[in-house]
Amino acid sequence: MLRFLVRRLLLVVPSLLGLLVLTFVLTRVIPSDPAAAMAGENASTQQIEAVRARYGFDRPLYQQFGIYLQQIARGDLGTSVFSNRPVAQDIGRAVPATIELTFCALLLATCLGIPLGTIAAVAHNSPLDYAIRVLTVAGLAVAGFWLAIMFQLLFAMDLNWLPLRGRLSSSIPAPPAATGLFLIDSLLAGRLDIFRDALAHLVMPAVTLAIPATATIARFTRAGVLETMQKEFVAYETAVGYGRGRLIAIYVLRNSVVTAVTQIGLLFGALISSAVAVEAIFDWPGLGTYAVTAILNLDYNAILAVTLSVGVIYALVNILVDLCHGLIDPRVAEQM
Repeated sequence: MLRFLVRRLLLVVPSLLGLLVLTFVLTRVIPSDPAAAMAGENASTQQIEAVRARYGFDRPLYQQFGIYLQQIARGDLGTSVFSNRPVAQDIGRAVPATIELTFCALLLATCLGIPLGTIAAVAHNSPLDYAIRVLTVAGLAVAGFWLAIMFQLLFAMDLNWLPLRGRLSSSIPAPPAATGLFLIDSLLAGRLDIFRDALAHLVMPAVTLAIPATATIARFTRAGVLETMQKEFVAYETAVGYGRGRLIAIYVLRNSVVTAVTQIGLLFGALISSAVAVEAIFDWPGLGTYAVTAILNLDYNAILAVTLSVGVIYALVNILVDLCHGLIDPRVAEQM
């Protein structure tokens, strides 16, 4: 297991390097001058040239990339043009909000998707199965931004059940920063009032992200359970008198969810990309909102930092998914 973990971590390095090369080149070939963007709208030609020389924009592209890699090795992601703060500091503030939102959405999708897929497979070709399949198709077809706006109109503006936007109410102070995750930090501080307020703000954006993810997990779980139920060992266990519920819960489901678990890892990346629109609608101060601001302001250092951060998070999540495979299926653990 340790050898597998080290091998996967080593494979992350070339993947992140390739991601950085692609993003770096794209930010340099777009028809805009990064030096002019960093100097400001009212900058003179001399000021722009000074910025270009200071940040190495007058050098060949490969030299610029080499300088950027040296900065990353030192933990320096540059300075944001928009905020005039170190990009690492801005990323440190945005990442916990996105992680909290994405993981809550993924947890909700997993807790709903696997049972729904299992029920649909057990009730194969029944009205219940058809109903779940229709719901999953609808969940995949609905646009996330439209769903977010509908939730706001119904639950925040009409019913006034949930807050409209933000991560906390203006009258509620942020909990002492231990992890950056408000739900955990509020519990660690013993502030249930902050926990309730943070949870209320989290419900709508998390459910918005969770709906299509739930549909995907349910469909893959259903397919996996149906395939497993055709195996010979299921017929044998049924013949020797195992109850249907126990058979499905202990034997069938464990052999069926490997594909669904793989999809959970892939869904994490999809949820982060979907969070760009959802965070903008709900005014959620995460990586999505930060990325949109960086793109609109041509903040190249911030764009590259967001790309690197998402790549690192996505790689780590997929390593955790592979480790979960080993825990679920001992045959996978032996191959590690």
